[in-house]
Amino acid sequence: MDVGQILYTTIQMFFDILFLLILVRILLSFFPQFRANQIAELVYGVTEPILAPFQRIIPPIGMLDISPMVAMIVMGVLQQILLFLVANAFGLVVQ
Repeated sequence: MDVGQILYTTIQMFFDILFLLILVRILLSFFPQFRANQIAELVYGVTEPILAPFQRIIPPIGMLDISPMVAMIVMGVLQQILLFLVANAFGLVVQ
């Protein structure tokens, strides 16, 4: 495995973990009694710097906060751009 493949895989794993943490945060928002849990605090601590700028820009629609969905779309686009750049820079053949 060369450096390009390692970087490509690392970017994929990084974004996959962030997507998962945001999904867990969305689920935790339905159960506020678990917010004091250490795992929930970790999830909020990791995702807050990502979601806070989107929450400042996008107001909630009634009781629904759509900023996590917008953040995930933006992150997905960023992930694809980064993977494209790495693949082209290292000549990787991606399936």
